[in-house]
This record gives sequence, C-alpha cells and structure tokens, in this order.
Amino acid sequence: MTEKKPIKRIGVLTGGGDCPGLNAVIRAVVKTAWYQHGVEVFGIEDGFTGLIEKKIVPLPPQRVSGILKQGGTILGTNNRDNPFRHPIIVNGQLTHVDVSEKVMRTIEYNDLDALVIIGGDGTLSIASELCKLGVPVVGVPKTIDNDLSATDITFGFDSALQTAVASIDKLYSTAASHHRVMVVEVMGRYAGWIALQSGLAAGADVILIPEIPYRMDVVCSEILRKEREEGKAFTIVVVAEGAKPVGGDVTVAKRIEGSYDPVRLGGVAFKIAAEIEEATCKETRAVVLGHTLRGGSPSPFDRILATRFGSAAVRFLMEGKFGQMVSLQTPKIVSVPLELAVSKPRNVPPDGEYVATARAMGAVFGDEI
Repeated sequence: MTEKKPIKRIGVLTGGGDCPGLNAVIRAVVKTAWYQHGVEVFGIEDGFTGLIEKKIVPLPPQRVSGILKQGGTILGTNNRDNPFRHPIIVNGQLTHVDVSEKVMRTIEYNDLDALVIIGGDGTLSIASELCKLGVPVVGVPKTIDNDLSATDITFGFDSALQTAVASIDKLYSTAASHHRVMVVEVMGRYAGWIALQSGLAAGADVILIPEIPYRMDVVCSEILRKEREEGKAFTIVVVAEGAKPVGGDVTVAKRIEGSYDPVRLGGVAFKIAAEIEEATCKETRAVVLGHTLRGGSPSPFDRILATRFGSAAVRFLMEGKFGQMVSLQTPKIVSVPLELAVSKPRNVPPDGEYVATARAMGAVFGDEI
C-alpha cells in the first residue's frame, strides 16, 4: 500500500485495555468522515484480531448514535494479538510468528484506504510498524494511566480519576468509624498519576507511587506519629499498583504470555496492609479498585477530548498526515510522529508541583521522616 490514492474507506480499531471514551472517539471518526468528507468507516473488531481474522463491520452514522456516553468499546478489544508477534501453539509449545501479511490482505480485501488506530503505547507501536509497511495510519492515544509523553493528557484518565476519588471518599466513613487504616490500590502500571491525583483530591494521608520508592518503617512511623501528635484515629493510604519499596520490586499478580506487556501488576495493597497492621497494631484493610477504574460512562472532559481526538484523526488522514498521532498540546490538537509518541513513558516528576503540593498538605510518600 505504498501508492497514494484518495481515501474513501477508513477502518477504525481499538486495541489494548478498554477505558471510558473509546466509543466517543469511534463516534467522532464515523461522523466526521461521513458528514465532512463523504467517507465510509468500517469497524475492525477485537483489536488487531479483526485484521488477522477478517472481522470487519460497516459503521454508518446511525450505528454510532447514542454511544457517546457509553463506556467500553462497541468494537471489542484485546491486548494479545500483535500481528508482528502473534502467539500460536506448535507441538504443545507457545511460539510467536509474524502474520502481518494476513493483516495486509485483510486491508486490501476490504478496500480500506487508511486506518485510525486507538490505543496505548503497545497498540501505537504496532500502528507505527504497520505504517512502515505502507499502511496510511493515524493513531489516537488512549490510557487511563496518562503515561504517554507526547500528549498533555489522554482520554480515560479523568474518568478513572473521578471513579477513584469517589471510591476513596466512600471509605472515609468506615475508616473513621472503626479507627482503621484503609489501603486503596489503584491502577496506573509504572506511572503514579492516578494514585497521586486521586490521593491529593481525596486528602489521603499516605500516597505511594512507582516514581518514589517507599520505606515501610517511614510509612508506619508517620501513621503512629499522626495518631499520637494530631489525634488522627484513622488513615487513608492510596497506593499505585506499580509502587515498590526501596531496594525492592513491584508486586506481580500474574503473567500473560503473548501480550505486548505480559506482566500484570496487582496485590501490593494486601502486602502493605499486612505490614502496616503488624508494625502498628492498627486494624488495616486493603481495597483494590482494579478494573472498576476502567468502567462506566466517560466524564464530560473525556467525552469532549475523545471527540476532538477522533475528529482530528480523520482530518489528519485526509490531509495526508500518515504515521502521526493526535496530541493535545493545550489548547490545540496537533499531530506528532507515532515513533515519538511511544518513545518514552510519561512519569510523575518526584520533584514536581503535584508531589510538592501533596507534601504541603501533610501527605507522606514514605521516602523521608
């Protein structure tokens, strides 16, 4: 697909984990393509699986009516079927093969002139590889983790943050009633944005993030000090799933072979809760919000951002800006090269304003006494 030709049919897929706002992007792609350019859009089901297995469905404007507020993705998704490293079983053994030729045949068979690929770093890395094969691609950044460095923010993050804060708020009453320590684990992979901002918004006493390795003796000492000196009878601890102690490692829930990122983090809250209870003799409970943060209706902010992203993706395709990702460079939506977009993660600066503000509010990060 090296020759340039007019774009008349666009394929759209969602890859990686789901998040609020995906349907808003799909809707914006369909409506912008149809109403502004007279271009048809086809949905590719279940991420890159749809390109491998030829699962393509038409998406006329009426098909996307009413999905703006709907969570998840009407197309389905997965984070396993990388066409350049596709997992298969050969003689009882898991191996990986390149099936990108199948993808190219599917694209050509369905007369797809260009693709809008919505996803995080893994999905957009695959999009970049497809572009090198000559597929006209524009990427749309998606992740609740907010860890893509080439955009100010990703849609899904604000919705996840609202869910996290609402959940932590509900735990205050039971923590206060029983004089307990409540350890709340949130998603985020190796970035602490959800933990940091939800902890700051909910007034957490302790915030543990991957970017600042913690010392459990510091955490426990501060819990006891606040009780002794400030009369604080209960404690709220917010911990990112990727948090780790000084000199230690992350807590791994399981590994999924064949996935772009096979490591699944999780369970650090139970580990921390047990250590706090043993060291302080205070009753401690762990709550893992997990996939709750991915679900539900997108916030108004995410609906608008996702709509802007989807509309811009079609505009960039029609302008011939292939191999690009839509990016929020406040206040504008601009295009940036896909390779730049996935070159490095966006982590919390330990010396940044958010951390400094949380410390000013008395929050403990476990790194100092």
